[in-house]
Amino acid sequence: MTTAAVKFAPSILAADFARLGDQVAEAERAGADRIHIDVMDGHFVPNLSMGAVVVESLRRVTRLPMEAHLMIFNPDFFVDEFVQAGTDSFLVHWEGNNDLSRTVQHIKALGKRVGVAINPATPAAVLEDIMPDLDQVLVMTVNPGFGHQHFLHGTLPKIGRAREMIDRIKPGCGLEVDGGIDATTAALAVAAGADVPRNDRIGQDGRQHGAAADQGRTSMRGVRHVAAGGRRFGAREGSCGFLAR
Repeated sequence: MTTAAVKFAPSILAADFARLGDQVAEAERAGADRIHIDVMDGHFVPNLSMGAVVVESLRRVTRLPMEAHLMIFNPDFFVDEFVQAGTDSFLVHWEGNNDLSRTVQHIKALGKRVGVAINPATPAAVLEDIMPDLDQVLVMTVNPGFGHQHFLHGTLPKIGRAREMIDRIKPGCGLEVDGGIDATTAALAVAAGADVPRNDRIGQDGRQHGAAADQGRTSMRGVRHVAAGGRRFGAREGSCGFLAR
């Protein structure tokens, strides 16, 4: 896989919310491919985070696609609101969804990309029947709800099983990983079959804009290069979604 084939979706969960717009702009200048919005309801996961109003505010400061990761129960109640705010794509969880097919079709009917996320304890096999309808699969490599957790190496075989399923059923569907991603774990995930690491490195050091953008650009290029090397042997080249917390 070439470095250009590895995509990065930094999460705003790690940002300084006092200067969120500036830090999203820094991520864009540093080479991010899209912005990941972690939405939590305090019920599906033991944490509470932002809503559609944050997407609406960020839509004014970035041209990048915005991806809403809905770690919530009953996502259908909120999808329309997020679309109106400017969300470009959605990730909904297999776990805790009353009617996953209905949710996926609802999002597709709104003209948006849709993916399904699975938690570390959920087998990849649950994706087989819904796979033809998906644009993206997200394998959680940490338990959802909190940032800055350690990568769960036991998820690597599942990434490989998800890749095999994508290649067999829906080639071109993206395979994203979320949690504990750095230069080392990104390479492992890409070697297993992923193509998008989710990155939690937006503006953590609070530096001035130019310096932060330069540092972020260097970091993303470095991880992208190492990750691409990880796919040199075996796994099929495809769209990659790395989410790094």
